[in-house]
Amino acid sequence: MPAFVYMLRCADGSYYVGSSRGESLEKRVGEHQAGTFAGYTSSRRPVMLVWSEPFERFDEAVACERRLKGWSRAKKEALIRGDWDGLQAAAKRPGAQRAADPSLSRPTQMPHPEVPASASLEGGLQKSR
Repeated sequence: MPAFVYMLRCADGSYYVGSSRGESLEKRVGEHQAGTFAGYTSSRRPVMLVWSEPFERFDEAVACERRLKGWSRAKKEALIRGDWDGLQAAAKRPGAQRAADPSLSRPTQMPHPEVPASASLEGGLQKSR
């Protein structure tokens, strides 16, 4: 039986990712819209379908749903836009993004004002008496 993974944009701007069995998503989106079942979207209506993907098997749809639920907002929005370059960039670890784009690098960290610059981690910090 065919299945779908879908993403809804809720009235509060958040995203909901779900999966459903069946030939069409119309019924399931209608249930979200009507608040048929108590849950995340019932208090965040109206909702709008912003992305979906069909699958041949329901277990594949559920696996995809679980992956998407762990994604950052930036990755979800890149997927919605069909922005594959943006999706790739959002998928990189923050350190990898900084290495690829020097404008994202962190400023040089200065020692904490209460810790003398001569203090080292190897020697350990001594408590003031």
